[in-house]
Amino acid sequence: MCMSRENIGRCPSRRPGTMMSRPYKPASDASRWVVALLVLFLSVAAAHSREAADSLLTQYDTHRQFQVANAFFDALKASGFIDETVHFEADTPPDSVASQVWYWGAEYYCDAQRYAQSLRLALKSLPLLERGNDPLVLGDCLNLLAVNYIRLSDYERAAHYAQRCYRLDCASQDADRISSSLNTLAAIYMAARQPKEAEQYVLRGIGEARKAGNPVRMAVLCGMASEVYHSLGDEVRSLSFATQAYQLEKRLQRPEKAAVRLSQMAAALLWLKHTDVARRALQVAIPQLRAAGNLQSLGIACNQMGGVLLAENQFDRAADYYREAIDLFVKLHDDYNESHARLGLYRALKPSDPAAALAQMERYKELKDSIYDKETAQSMGRYSSELRNDELQAQNLAERAARKRAVCVALLVLAAVLVLAVAVWWAMRRRQVRQQQENRRLHERLEELREKYHQLVVVNDQAGESAESVPAGEEPSEPTFEQQIETVVNQLLDEGTLDVAAVARRMGMSPYRLRQRVQDATGQKPQNLIQSIRLRRACHLLDTQRQLTIAEVGVLCGYADTPNFNRAFKRAMGVTPTQWQNQEPAAGAK
Repeated sequence: MCMSRENIGRCPSRRPGTMMSRPYKPASDASRWVVALLVLFLSVAAAHSREAADSLLTQYDTHRQFQVANAFFDALKASGFIDETVHFEADTPPDSVASQVWYWGAEYYCDAQRYAQSLRLALKSLPLLERGNDPLVLGDCLNLLAVNYIRLSDYERAAHYAQRCYRLDCASQDADRISSSLNTLAAIYMAARQPKEAEQYVLRGIGEARKAGNPVRMAVLCGMASEVYHSLGDEVRSLSFATQAYQLEKRLQRPEKAAVRLSQMAAALLWLKHTDVARRALQVAIPQLRAAGNLQSLGIACNQMGGVLLAENQFDRAADYYREAIDLFVKLHDDYNESHARLGLYRALKPSDPAAALAQMERYKELKDSIYDKETAQSMGRYSSELRNDELQAQNLAERAARKRAVCVALLVLAAVLVLAVAVWWAMRRRQVRQQQENRRLHERLEELREKYHQLVVVNDQAGESAESVPAGEEPSEPTFEQQIETVVNQLLDEGTLDVAAVARRMGMSPYRLRQRVQDATGQKPQNLIQSIRLRRACHLLDTQRQLTIAEVGVLCGYADTPNFNRAFKRAMGVTPTQWQNQEPAAGAK
């Protein structure tokens, strides 16, 4: 079994919409005739549209007119290749029009199995898309180039474009597109006859397709997995994946794709010696492939049917299928599959016409030699690439020698930069020392203020005690919880270590318990209560210690930054600290 073209590539992301199929119902004889006539009519119309598309592509290459581009997309829609109308205006940038026409022309030719023409247009579209800002469109074009190079047996270039596409798809983190790229990489290794390498890519692709939930992509990947395991000789797994793909295609109501999956099932069934089942599958698949115009898959199915008939000793019928396969593969320039058809025809003709059989064997040997020559040429191409890499390395060594002179100049510049850096460091160091000295001076001043405040508090407390002495026979009242908090906050302000956690520790409780107690007692959060206590302290100092500056009052209340103190005070009191201090003592007293 050779790789079917349905197992390579991705559905273009800009093909708008999907056609909704109705559920299948058995048709009457009369309706079958109507359907057959309708299919014939549509086939003629589609063929006419394809001819028009060919002509319009040629015309666009010559004139580059947007009207021709619009006519080309109309022809694609008429042929059923796209689902929605594409229309360009006269002011559409010419490069934008050209990139779309050439890309879709390449898709159109690839779908028609005209790979050389598809490759030519895709290569013309690529530089225009690279200058654009749509990585998804660029990824589709890279994938299309990889597919074309696979079909033209240039696996190195196919791998180059497939890897570029894969990197873009990974960057997009789109599981569906990643699964498509992995499928293309698997196809390259299959075409290069390295199925073991292809296995890892196709299995990863199935995992990504499962994430994406795309049944169309899953069907394609299961078909690829069937071919991979057929090449590895694991016919049971090959049949399992082909069956999964067939069931998906049936649910998607795509009979022409289901026919390809039947062909893949037949390949595994033949090796498992289930000849009757394989023949029945091919009898269903071949007419559908012929009607769909899928020449490559049809040729592969004809080869398989020839093998079935050979196993049943039906040599004449086998020869007919092999001849049809040869005609198809000659038209497609597919030497590999043609060689298999020639070998099959040799075996079919040998009992009845040894001379004709010998001619087929000679042609088979020529094709095998040709295939070998192509593989040898590819290997030599790889060796040539390695040689070019060696030459580049030698050139790099020569350039390094030439750079040594520039390095000397660079070292001198570096030395000058180092001297400048040392000078800057010295200046910054001196500034840091001065800043440390200033910080020490401020710290000493803060300690003086705290000591002075402490002395004032002691004096005020003594005066208050004498003025508010408790009458004889009465017990002094216990301070409230809020008063306890205020005492602790003032102590911590004096020590310069005020925060909620410190208050909780001083009160002998956890921060969580402190929040609960404060909430219950005051209806406030601890932070808000502490802020109120600090501002009451500020008001008291502004009223009673007018010799202190505003900055000094702020420091004593826990505000190291005077602007912050001013904003907090005005937000709470409605006036600035200076305005408060300038009020009459009777008005400002709290």
